[in-house]
Formats: sequence, C-alpha cells, structure tokens
Amino acid sequence: MFQNLDVFRTAMALAQHSGKQQALSAQNIANADTPDYRAVELPDFDRTVRDGMTDQRATRASHINGHLHGTLPEAQERRDKVDPNGNTVSVETEMVTAVDAARAHNRALSIYRSNLNILRASLGR
Repeated sequence: MFQNLDVFRTAMALAQHSGKQQALSAQNIANADTPDYRAVELPDFDRTVRDGMTDQRATRASHINGHLHGTLPEAQERRDKVDPNGNTVSVETEMVTAVDAARAHNRALSIYRSNLNILRASLGR
C-alpha cells in the first residue's frame, strides 16, 4: 500500500541510487592504481527522476513520455583527465562523490521516516 505513494517511491529510489553510487565510488577508489581503469559514475538523481525513473508509468512502450518500469540507470564512464598510466580515477573526486552519496542516502531515510510519522499520526497511532 505505501509503496504506491509517490513520496515513498521517490525516497526509495533516492536511497537505491545513492547506494549504487557509493558502491561505484568504492570500486573506483579500489582501482585507483590500476592501469587503464576508467572511473564510472551514475547520472545525477535529478536527471534520473526527470527521465522517468519514479514517475510516469506506461502500459505500452510506445506511449509518449512513458516508461514500462523504472530501474537505475547504467553507470557511465567519467571523462576526466587521464593519468600517464591511463587511469581516470581521482581519489579526491571519489571522496566528494562518496560523501554526497551518503548525504543523499541519509536524506532519503529522513524523508521516509518523517512521512511514516505523518501517516502514523493521521491513523491515530
């Protein structure tokens, strides 16, 4: 029942998105010294939502602006400066990205928690 509310669906999508970004940042940091490794990242969550991850459902793929099922976007290669060994990982950038992902995850949990409290209060519990 509560999965159908947009606010819960958006909070869950934000938590999933930030969790995947955190995992990609960890993978990038682990491969910081690997020759020819290309850093990967997810598109911004705002862009993901705008592209229809949590919004607009369609019954057919041919519907305008509709998507059959929202999934997380694929990781994209980060186009940064290349080190002499062919690696594109910047540990500083990855640390900032990891902190941003942690903040987004905490924000999603706070939104979820506060809306649950509102629902409980409206039910008289």
